[in-house]
Amino acid sequence: MKTGPPRGLVHGLAWTTSIALVAWLLAHVVPLFGAPVLAILLGLVVSLVRRPPPAAGPGIAFSSSVLLQAAIVLLGTGLALGQVVRIGARSLPVMLGTLAVALVGAVVLGKLLAVSERLRTLIGVGTGICGASAIAAVSGIVRATETEIAYAISTIFVFNLVAVLVFPPIGRLLHLSQHGFGLWAGTAVNDTSSVVAAAYAFGHTAGTQAVVVKLTRTTLIIPIAVGLSLLQSRKGGVRTGRLVPLFLIGFVLASALNTAGLIGDGWHRPLSDAALALITVALAGVGLHADVARMRSTGLRPLALGAVLWICVATVSLLLQWATGQPCASFLQTVARAWAGSYSEGRAC
Repeated sequence: MKTGPPRGLVHGLAWTTSIALVAWLLAHVVPLFGAPVLAILLGLVVSLVRRPPPAAGPGIAFSSSVLLQAAIVLLGTGLALGQVVRIGARSLPVMLGTLAVALVGAVVLGKLLAVSERLRTLIGVGTGICGASAIAAVSGIVRATETEIAYAISTIFVFNLVAVLVFPPIGRLLHLSQHGFGLWAGTAVNDTSSVVAAAYAFGHTAGTQAVVVKLTRTTLIIPIAVGLSLLQSRKGGVRTGRLVPLFLIGFVLASALNTAGLIGDGWHRPLSDAALALITVALAGVGLHADVARMRSTGLRPLALGAVLWICVATVSLLLQWATGQPCASFLQTVARAWAGSYSEGRAC
């Protein structure tokens, strides 16, 4: 009698684990990109050069679904729901405003650009919350294909890279404060590694602020995912199956346990590393499963959507900082005072 996992499962896991290991090694050489993003890109390249045999299919599918959901649950252990309160009411309007711009913009601009509903949802959530992790969290809820997931994550990756290169010099040109730049990077850059790279390049204080904002922003996955679950259930007419996916329930419970202090500080790093490892293996599977030919046929419209959303979020973040009285940019404040002065003189005339 045979025991143990099916051979196809082991075969597929060998493919995804090997790619994840290479991505992990490359991420240590080029930490700017991060292992999960490198894993999905390597998976796409491998699938172009040599498609995995059909026998590996079950293991690859297991990686891109079950392991991905397990990674999302583990990510919850690093989130304290009380961070939203501790970050301060002054920062929340910027985070919520940029999220609203990303989500509404994805719907409106996505329709104008004829981007499919599932793909524009992934790009909007990825831009508004936390890149690949948010896309992974909602992909099962909206029933996205591996091709759509790969395209969305690749789109987010492109603008994360651009942000790391251009945000620090733009911040200096605008004379942003350390607090202002940290809030800007934390709300307008998506992947955690890219947030860290951009913010710490500007300054240590900016880096610390950006990380806290980014972690707080990540907690918004919970209400967004629940909202999408409700929308999907309504679109489906009669409710069948579970309204909220099990992995999302696990994510919320893990966050609640951490918020209550039931997960010791000594466990945070191992659990975070385990989540990173699982999501890297999972995204390698997503890359291997993606239909590159279909991605090509989709064209550049989703990339254009990502570009417009990224620019809008970055701009709105700065404007909301100024509007809410954040100590953000002496340049913006000088321009505002000059505009107000010229407006007053014009009325006096």
